[in-house]
Amino acid sequence: MSNALKTPSFTPAVGRLLMSLIFILSGVGKLAAPAATIGYIASTGLPLPTLGYAAAVIVELGGGLLLLAGYQTRIVAAVLALFALVTALIFHHALGDQNQMIHFMKNLAMAGGLLQVVTFGAGAFSLDGRARKLSHQAA
Repeated sequence: MSNALKTPSFTPAVGRLLMSLIFILSGVGKLAAPAATIGYIASTGLPLPTLGYAAAVIVELGGGLLLLAGYQTRIVAAVLALFALVTALIFHHALGDQNQMIHFMKNLAMAGGLLQVVTFGAGAFSLDGRARKLSHQAA
C-alpha cells in the first residue's frame, strides 16, 4: 500500500472521540433530568422504566467513556452498536415523522461506525493499543 493511502495512526482515536461524544453527552443529560427520562421511557409502554433509565445511563456514559479511552473497545463498540439499534427500533420507529426518521437513520449510522470499530479495533492511541504494545515488548 502506498504511503498516500495509509491512515494516520491518530485517525481511530479521533473517530472514537467523535462517536463517544453522543453517548457521553446523552448519559450526562439523562443524569441531569432523571424524571423526564424515566417519564419518556414509561410513555413508550416499556416495563420497569427506572431500570431502563439506569441501564441507559450505564451503557451511554460508561460505554462512551470506555470507547473514548479505547478500553475493551471491540466489546464496548458491539454493546453500543446493539444499544443504538435497539433504541432506534423502540424510540424512533415513527418513520412517517421526518424528525424520527432522521433519528432512526442516525442510530443506524452510529451502529455502522461502531461495527467498524468492532472489526478494526481501537487503534494505536488507546488503552487496548498500549496493552497490545506492552504484551509484544514482553514477548
